This record gives sequence, C-alpha cells and structure tokens, in this order.
Amino acid sequence: MQVQWSTNPLEAMAQLPVGLFVMTASFEDERAGIVVRSVLPCGTEPPLICVAARTGHRIEPLIRDSRCFAICQLDPHHKLALRKFDPDAPEERGDPFDAIPIESLATGSPVLRGAPLVFDCEVVRHYDLETDFELYVGQVLAARAARS
Repeated sequence: MQVQWSTNPLEAMAQLPVGLFVMTASFEDERAGIVVRSVLPCGTEPPLICVAARTGHRIEPLIRDSRCFAICQLDPHHKLALRKFDPDAPEERGDPFDAIPIESLATGSPVLRGAPLVFDCEVVRHYDLETDFELYVGQVLAARAARS
C-alpha cells in the first residue's frame, strides 16, 4: 500500500494533537469564555502552559486587565458550553455563564464545575502574532484533575 502525501500546510497542521478546552477570564463585573483547541505545557519550574486563542474576541480585554485566565477541559457532549463559547458564533449579550455551573480557584476566573481538567493561571507572556491567533503563556497558580 502506497502512502498518499499532502504538501498543504493546513492539512498537515490538522493532524497535530489538539483538545477541546474553554479559556475563561473575568474582570470587574464582566466574564467571557472561548473554545480553544491548542493548549500545551511549556515549563515546569514554574509550571507554565501556552494557549493559542483566536484574536478579536471579547475575552482579550478581560485577560489584559485581570492578567489572569483559566483553562477548562470540555466534554464534547457539553452542547450548551460549545454553543456559548464558540469563537465563530456572534457574541451574545449578557453573561455567558448564566446557565452553567461554575466556581473559581485562585484568580477569580470562572471555572466550569464539572471540567475534568482545570488550570487557573496568571499571564506571564502575551504574544500578538499578527495573524488570526495570539498566544498566552500562563503560570499555573492552581489546578484540578480528575483521577482515573
């Protein structure tokens, strides 16, 4: 059997491992969240994670002003969260967390209560890549992981 090769960079990038996460932030009385797929560890001393998020979302000024964000692993069957935090959907007015059970850990960023994996982070670096995505590097201040 002969392997078929693609030279299209986007097709190749689609084969990289990704997950389904919600990135959340809050500042003063406003909260926002966005589905992100690229989250990876990028340091252990101190523990750091890097998140690629779509630019132009209302979460940007909240992260900028609070200097914090949370990452919550999302169950693909959580249809309400997928709809509320879809980065391609038109932004709705009001609090997107109204019908979703949340809590907070260290920074005050909203955390989805049933999420099996959570990181609560303080921003240590932000990179505007001048593309459709930007990178946030956060120091993990608190975490929660479901035990297998």
